[in-house]
Amino acid sequence: PITNIYRDVIMKLTDLPVKNVAYSSCFRREAGSYGKDVRGLNRLHQFDKVEIVQVAHPDSSYDRLEEMRKHVSSLLQKLELPFRVVRLCGGDMSFTSALTYDFEVYSGAQKRWLEVSSVSNFENFQANRMKLRFKDEEGKIRLAHTLNGSALALPRVVAALLENNQVAGGIKIPAAL
Repeated sequence: PITNIYRDVIMKLTDLPVKNVAYSSCFRREAGSYGKDVRGLNRLHQFDKVEIVQVAHPDSSYDRLEEMRKHVSSLLQKLELPFRVVRLCGGDMSFTSALTYDFEVYSGAQKRWLEVSSVSNFENFQANRMKLRFKDEEGKIRLAHTLNGSALALPRVVAALLENNQVAGGIKIPAAL
């Protein structure tokens, strides 16, 4: 929905990059599925997250993706959570993405890594479909690049905070909170 704000828009070069943030509710289609991997907070059918979206010049979209990667990493560091960043291979990405990073926190109870965020560069895929363009230095109209991500999926982050900060007598709240 955020990128759709720019449908049929021709931006000025000086407007790029455009940075957006939004709080959104998300809904999964697999409602009613069963199995150990979809129990509890692992696969909620509805959850909230903070979206980060950018519209960028094609020459700098990978710099913007790196900026987004560092931003999400800094959030997880401030929350004092054990995490890793995984660069997805082509078979694990959606066909719309050119490059995706997943951020995973470790779940000691489940003894596995759980995704809490993802940032992607869609290059001009989304821009082409919605006619999101900009005028370059020579006045030529070109397709912009779009990037988006979930800053943090809130239920899994709360679970990770509770699980990773247990101390005798309660939960140690990270200084950032």
